[in-house]
Amino acid sequence: MKPHIALLTTSLDRGGAEAQVVSLAVELARRGYKTAVISLTVPSAYKADLSDVGVEVFSLRMSPGVADPRGLWRLIRFLVRFRPQVLNSHLFHANILARVARLFVPVPVVISTLHSASESGQHRTGTRARDTAYRISGWLADRVVAVCEAVAARHVACKAVRRAKLRVIPNGVDCHVFRPDPERGAAMRGELRVGDAFVWLAAGRLMWKKDYPTMLRAFGALHGRGSVLVVAGAGPQTGELRDLAAAINLNVRWLGARSDVAALMNASDGLVLSSVVEGLPMVLLEAAASGLIAVSTSAGGASEAVSEGQTGFVVPVGDAEALATAMTRVESLEASERERMAEGARARALALFDIHAVTDAWERCYRDLLERAHQAQDGPPWT
Repeated sequence: MKPHIALLTTSLDRGGAEAQVVSLAVELARRGYKTAVISLTVPSAYKADLSDVGVEVFSLRMSPGVADPRGLWRLIRFLVRFRPQVLNSHLFHANILARVARLFVPVPVVISTLHSASESGQHRTGTRARDTAYRISGWLADRVVAVCEAVAARHVACKAVRRAKLRVIPNGVDCHVFRPDPERGAAMRGELRVGDAFVWLAAGRLMWKKDYPTMLRAFGALHGRGSVLVVAGAGPQTGELRDLAAAINLNVRWLGARSDVAALMNASDGLVLSSVVEGLPMVLLEAAASGLIAVSTSAGGASEAVSEGQTGFVVPVGDAEALATAMTRVESLEASERERMAEGARARALALFDIHAVTDAWERCYRDLLERAHQAQDGPPWT
């Protein structure tokens, strides 16, 4: 009988880490695992996707930024009822809460997942407090998983986690959903009414970590070349970003939050990402799987997702001039070179980031730790 697996996440909003939790839960459910996703806050997305494959969704009903002990009590009660053999948490607050819960509930295996090189707020001066919390509570986790080498290296360097306890399992992308599809792309281009223009796609929350002002300034350097920037996303900076684009007279289409990003990628000629903080950006993996050339800043594991000069280009964080130069380079590529890079991006996604292979890696991680827990307890846990 396969173990019960609970995935604990800080939120279920539209975002890269959340999308990865959902993709993993769906794949595990399809493989016959009894799976639950627990969100600290009330979910705003993905509930239907999870329910459709039989994944239970549970909310701890906590408020963002508020340390509510009732959330811990609700988690304990859920774990006692669901009886997971594996509690796999994602993002800082969920990671710490899962570790604390283990003091009250004998979950055989607890795994913390690091999704970002720097899980901090815009106005925080550093990550020292969070690194200290990880270090102090480290004994309560059986394994720490980082989504890329850059995230792993940063947390080891600041002693937030011991290298011996750390493994890297990359984010995964559904390469069937995100795939080259010229017909779907043509239909979307017609819907967007972009004609023959070179279309740049930016997809992600409109927030400080994505540094859209740098992207807009870079796109402004291309003004007059007939390009269109399509932005799929919503967030707290929506108003000021629209004002900035209007002030410098940019040809930007603001689409808001979209559920058809795969089709938007098929309709686009290049993807641009200007983040200052990242883990292993899902949008870069989705672009690669779609056969879309990407230009990205070097935040987090961007260089692990984009092969420089082969599937796209990576430039320094916050450098609008370098970003514009790389975008101009992509626009200037010969059709044959663009096709070669697109095919290379797709092949790289299939080889390294396919969700089925990534789920295989998670299964091996769960199995190895459960076998160790079984030997240590001299009997099946939770039975």
